[in-house]
Amino acid sequence: MKRIVFATGNKGKMKEIRAIMGEQGVEVLSMREAGVFTEPEETGKSFEENALIKARAVCGITGEITLADDSGLEVDYLNGEPGILSARYLGKDASPKEKNEDLIRRLEGARDEKRGARFVCAVAAVFPDGRSEVVRGTMEGRIGYKEAGENGFGYDPIFYLPEYGCTAAELAPEEKNRISHRGRALSMMKERLRELKVFE
Repeated sequence: MKRIVFATGNKGKMKEIRAIMGEQGVEVLSMREAGVFTEPEETGKSFEENALIKARAVCGITGEITLADDSGLEVDYLNGEPGILSARYLGKDASPKEKNEDLIRRLEGARDEKRGARFVCAVAAVFPDGRSEVVRGTMEGRIGYKEAGENGFGYDPIFYLPEYGCTAAELAPEEKNRISHRGRALSMMKERLRELKVFE
């Protein structure tokens, strides 16, 4: 069975990744399952650079095809913040609820048309021979006025999708995987890997 390592220890993310990347004859392991417990430092200036840093670091340890993603939330009203700092916004110890409440507070007084935002996800694949591939997916929406929904994680409960009339956290997991930034990027990467005969 072919193995691919995904450079994350996030269980919620791994669930989404396996739902999309899971293919007969291909096993998708988290980096912890592959025996990697170090966290590569994300020093890149873009989502793409950070994804490549993580994938290269873990591939260097495992010697196996490694994928990594870097994703975040860009809020127009905040000039693209929190962007590549989304995971570390307010510090590493801040809870998702604290981050969401802070963003809602910072947008206080901004009406719908000013609350535009997008989720961005770059997925990188690094091969043992040094080759690499990178793709980017986005999901457009706006910042809601309060948290809603139990599905998803992170900023999902405040990311409102006007065309669906709900937040990303209120979507069924299958629907979210189909339209999300990560879902789109993973699907693009899956096609790329199929072209490269990683997926037959």
